[in-house]
Amino acid sequence: MLDNVLGLLNVGLDAVQARLAWVATDAVNWKLYLQVCSWSVCLFESYLLLRQFPLYNKTKPPPVLADYFKQETFEKSQAYGKDKAKFSLVSGIYKQLVDSLFLQYGLMAWCWKVGGNIVALLGYGPEYEILQSIAFALTLFFVSSLPSLPLSWYQTFVLEEKHGFNKMTPRLFFTDLIKSFAIGFVIGAPFLAGFLSVFKWAGKRFVPWLMAFLLIFQLSMVVLYPTVIQPLFNKLSPLPAGELRSRIEELAVKLKFPLKHLYEIDGSKRSSHSNAYFFGLPGNKHIVIFDTLIKQSKPEEVEAVLAHELGHWYYMHPSQLLILSQMHIFTILALFPAFIHAPPLLRAFDFPPSAAVKPPTIIAFLLYQMLLAPLEAVVSIGINAVSRKFEYEADRFACELQTKLEDKNMADMGSRLGRALVTLHVENLSTVWVDWLYSAYHHSHPTLTERLRALEGYKSAAVAAQSAGEKKEL
Repeated sequence: MLDNVLGLLNVGLDAVQARLAWVATDAVNWKLYLQVCSWSVCLFESYLLLRQFPLYNKTKPPPVLADYFKQETFEKSQAYGKDKAKFSLVSGIYKQLVDSLFLQYGLMAWCWKVGGNIVALLGYGPEYEILQSIAFALTLFFVSSLPSLPLSWYQTFVLEEKHGFNKMTPRLFFTDLIKSFAIGFVIGAPFLAGFLSVFKWAGKRFVPWLMAFLLIFQLSMVVLYPTVIQPLFNKLSPLPAGELRSRIEELAVKLKFPLKHLYEIDGSKRSSHSNAYFFGLPGNKHIVIFDTLIKQSKPEEVEAVLAHELGHWYYMHPSQLLILSQMHIFTILALFPAFIHAPPLLRAFDFPPSAAVKPPTIIAFLLYQMLLAPLEAVVSIGINAVSRKFEYEADRFACELQTKLEDKNMADMGSRLGRALVTLHVENLSTVWVDWLYSAYHHSHPTLTERLRALEGYKSAAVAAQSAGEKKEL
C-alpha cells in the first residue's frame, strides 16, 4: 500500500520536474529577479505602513471602545503605535538595503568560501559537504545578524523604554543574545546535518522522507522549547494555590483537558506585555500564564482568557494548523528538485564554477527559498485568514461554555473575556484603529473592535440557545 502511494507521488513529482527542467539549463538573471521581488515585498509592506499611519492621528477611540479607554490611555496608545510604525518603516527599508547589498556583492558565496576554510583548518576537505554546510550556515547567520543589532538595541532601550514596557538591562540583552546564538548552534547544527543527510540518503525521492523528518522535528520542538529552551530565558514556577489556580483546574476537569502542569512565567523580567498559552503533545498539556497578566486582570478574567485558549484545543486548531503547514511544506519541497541541480542559479549569485557545477544542497535550498519570497507573502495572508477564523471560533467557544457544561456560573464568560481583552489592549497600549489591508497582511488575530462586536453576537446566540433548552425541559 505504502509503495503504491509513494509510486503515485513520485510520478506526480516527476511530471512537475519535467515542466521545470528549464531551470537547470536556461540562463536567467536570477539576481535581478530576486532584487526586484524582494524590493517589491519591502515596498508593499512600506505602503501598508503608510496606509496605517494616518490612523494614529485620530483623537478618539472607535465608538465601541469609547467606554473602555480613558482619553489619556488612548493618546498613549496612539503615540506608541505611531512610534512603532515609524520604527518598522525605517528598519524595514534599512534591512532591505542591507540584504540587497549582501545579495549584490555575493555574501552567500563568500560565506561558503569561509565555511570551506574553516573546515580545512579542521583537517577536512570539500568532499565533507555537510560539515562545510554547517560552517557556512554559522558564518552566514553571524554576519547577517550584525547589521540588525543596532535596531534590536534601539527597539528595546529606546522605543520600548520610552513607553514603559522595557524591563531589560544591557547585561541581560547581551546574555540573551549569546544564549540565542549558542542554542541556535546546538539545535541548528544537528538539524542541518539530519536535513542534508536525508537528501543524501533518499536521492531525488527525498520529498516524503524529508517531510517526515521535518514533522518529527516540529513535534520535538513542541516539547523541547517550553521545557528546555524557554527556562534558559525565563523562570517557570508552579502557579500558587488560590482562586485562579482553582478556577483553571476546575475548568480543565470539566472540559476533560489533560492538564499536567500549570505554570506562571516571569515575563515581567523583560517586558510588561502579557499573554497566556498552552503546549504539549496529546494527553499531556501544560498551561503557562504570564505574571503580568495575573497582575493586570482579575482571576475570573484570566479564567476567561484560558477558556478561549482551551477553545483552540477543543476544536483541534493546533492540529489543523500543523496539517496546513505540512501542505505548505509539501508544496515547497515538491518544486525544489528543479533547483537542486541548477548551475545557472548558483552562477547568477557569484559562486565559483566548482560549486556551481555540483550545487551544494544547502545553497540551492536557501536561494530557492529566497526566490519564493513574493509567493510566501501571499501565502501569509491566507494563513492569517485561517488563524483569525480560529480566533473567532475560540471566542465563541468561551461564550457557549454555559450550554456545553450546563453550568450557570459560566453564563458571563463572554463578558469576562471581553473585559480581559480590553484590559490586555489597554495595558499593552495596543493599536485600536487598524487599516483592513494592513491587518490582513500582518495580524493573525482579529482587531479588538472586531472581536468585541463578534462577542456580542455570540453572547446573544448563547442566551437564546440556553432559553430554548430551558423551554424544552418545561
